[in-house]
Amino acid sequence: MIDDLDLGFDEPERGEKGRHRRGFRKRKSGSGGSSRGKTFLALLMALILLGGIGGVAFYGFDRIQNYFVTPDYDGSGAGEITVEIKSGALIADMADALVAADVVKSQKAFIEAAEANSRSKNIQPGTYKLRKQMSGANAVTAMLDLKNKIVNGLTIPEGRTSFNIYKLLSEKTKIPVKDFQAAAKDPEGLGIPDWWFKRDDGKKVVKSVEGFLFPDTYEIPPKSTAESILKLMVNRFLSVSGEMKFADRVQEERKVSPYEALIVASLAQAEAGNKDDLGKVARVAYNRVYGEFNCNCLEMDVTVNYYLESIGKPTKSSKQMTAAELDDQKNPYNRKLRGMIPTPINNPGKQALEGAMDPPPGKWLYFVAIDKQGHSAFAETYEDQKRNENKAKEAGII
Repeated sequence: MIDDLDLGFDEPERGEKGRHRRGFRKRKSGSGGSSRGKTFLALLMALILLGGIGGVAFYGFDRIQNYFVTPDYDGSGAGEITVEIKSGALIADMADALVAADVVKSQKAFIEAAEANSRSKNIQPGTYKLRKQMSGANAVTAMLDLKNKIVNGLTIPEGRTSFNIYKLLSEKTKIPVKDFQAAAKDPEGLGIPDWWFKRDDGKKVVKSVEGFLFPDTYEIPPKSTAESILKLMVNRFLSVSGEMKFADRVQEERKVSPYEALIVASLAQAEAGNKDDLGKVARVAYNRVYGEFNCNCLEMDVTVNYYLESIGKPTKSSKQMTAAELDDQKNPYNRKLRGMIPTPINNPGKQALEGAMDPPPGKWLYFVAIDKQGHSAFAETYEDQKRNENKAKEAGII
């Protein structure tokens, strides 16, 4: 580059005896413009070179500065935005969601602020009303303030049927019941793996969402759809049952398919008047259908009530049911139907699932409530059952 820089000096001239002589070289007429052009180009190229070096240096400094200094916004931000923190999210997951929404500048800013705040472990899943471009510390503080959490919670009690759950969800969200019914027609589309709909008893498989809508308290995100809400509940069921190893254990220990065991859990949830009896009622169901019971049938009135609800009729107490309703041959949930019924009859909670997975040992075939706390007496023979029924009558239970 410098070789091309012509400053107008002569090359030293050698004399006759080799001595050097300095002086200005005499230019030819018209050569000055060309020389000035070369000079300008050389200077321009030098400036570009120096500017490039400066840009690289600035970029490198910026990268190094970001490595040692956490990229973070200043202050409490501006505007308003809602951010959903999903169930099971770790601090890093929360940081990702906040960066994506431009609430905080970097994941590192939020994580460092959370680590510096001992209360950050109290940040719960849900939807938060925050500001854009907040400092990490301000974002943590805002998420710990319950005023910024959009509360749209709904508790689904244990043992509710899907029909009842759709009504509860509709009342809360204003989404029509028919939308939930439509979404429920595709259980696998809601996330239920196809292997759940397999049976070992040779009976026809009826694919239903019943049993998979896990009872819990849910935060319903804004702008949810019927499908997204049911997916949320199914995912909760899969998470809980997976942690319990429900499917593996019932196959290994009960020797039945997970779907049949889920049906038993729903029966226990419906029939047990007290959580202490969930496992015992599950044992009775197993004994009646898979044991040596005279008809290998359930003979539980709750199955009749499920059918009545499914066809839009009001449910009844055992005393109110007619002989025709109890033994309707068109009812696929007929209490005298041989074998296990087609589907679960409600959505059981964790304790009912535990009862069906690991029921206490016993040869019971009968039970009856005997006190106002809902406890039942269990019997192996019909004679013992009659004696227990007399005790229940004396206590004014039946």
